[in-house]
Amino acid sequence: MSISAKDVKALRDATGAGMMDAKKALTECDGDMEAATQHLREKGLAKAAARGDRENNEGTIAIAVDGNTAALVQIKTETDFSAKNEAVTGLAQSLADAVLADGPGAIEANATQLEDLQVTIKENIAVGAVERIEAGEGATVDTYLHVQDGRGVNAVVVEASGVSTEDLHQVALHIAFAKPSYLSADEVPEEEAAKERESLLEITKAEGKPEQAWEKIVDGRMRGWLATRVLLEQGLHGDKTAVKDSLGGGSITRYVQVVVGA
Repeated sequence: MSISAKDVKALRDATGAGMMDAKKALTECDGDMEAATQHLREKGLAKAAARGDRENNEGTIAIAVDGNTAALVQIKTETDFSAKNEAVTGLAQSLADAVLADGPGAIEANATQLEDLQVTIKENIAVGAVERIEAGEGATVDTYLHVQDGRGVNAVVVEASGVSTEDLHQVALHIAFAKPSYLSADEVPEEEAAKERESLLEITKAEGKPEQAWEKIVDGRMRGWLATRVLLEQGLHGDKTAVKDSLGGGSITRYVQVVVGA
C-alpha cells in the first residue's frame, strides 16, 4: 500500500525513529499507526537490550522534597550530551516525584517511560541510585543538588535531629564537595582501619622516629586519615571546626550522596 509522507512524519515525531524505519514499519503494518508504533517500540527495545553492556557513566540526578521526606533518582547515560536532554532530565524528575509519593516501587511502575527513552535516545540508559529518606519523629531533612549544564550531577540528602535549618544546610553543602565515605568513625570497617594503621606505623618507623613516640604519632595520623573520610571528623568547609562540633548540640542521623560518574 502507499504510505504518505505525512504519516511517516507523524510516526517519526511520535517515536523518534528514522525515516526509513518509520516507512518500513507503516508498510509492514498496512498503514496502522498504532501497530507501527508498537512495532518500532519492540524493535527499539531489542536494540536497547543489545546496548546493555555499554558503559553508562554519565547521567543526571533529580531530587524531590515534601516536608521532611526527600527522594532522589539517578538516570545513567552513555554521554553527557544525552544526560542534558530535556527528556532525560524530565524523566529523572518525574521518577523522583513518583518515588517521593509512592516509594522505590514507583520505578518499576513507571518502567514504560524508561523503555521509551531507551528507544528514542538509542543509548544504554538505566536507572541508577534510588533513595527515599523520611525523617523520623523530631528529625528534619535537608538537600542539595549541584547542577551543571542543566543537569544534576551531585546530590545530597541529610537527616538530623536538633540541628538548625541553616546549620543543616551547611552540612549538606559540605557533604556535596567533601564527599565523605562514612558518617562516623564507628562505621569505618575494622579491617580498613587496621590496614591503614599498619601502613602509617611502617611510615613512621621508616622516618626514624623514636620507638616510644610511634603510638602517639600514628594516633595523630589516624585522626588525620579519618578526617578525610568521616563526615563528623571533617572540618566544615575545610575549616578547623569539625562538623560534629558545628551542630549546636544536635546530631546527624544519616546521609545519602550520589555523584554522576562515581
